[in-house]
Amino acid sequence: MLTKEMTILEVVQKYPQTIPVFQVYGMGCIGCAAAHFENIAAGAAAHNINIDNLMRALNDSVA
Repeated sequence: MLTKEMTILEVVQKYPQTIPVFQVYGMGCIGCAAAHFENIAAGAAAHNINIDNLMRALNDSVA
């Protein structure tokens, strides 16, 4: 299960199938320098994204 405390880079490296989810939610963070240290919650907040919806979609993609 993915958590909002995980870094974006950690998630996309372990679960590349999450990349389209980030993109659908407008988070083009994959190539961004912030992805190396920013967790999912901080990235979602920076993009005004509902964290609960994003986490549900990310976890569905790795289920």
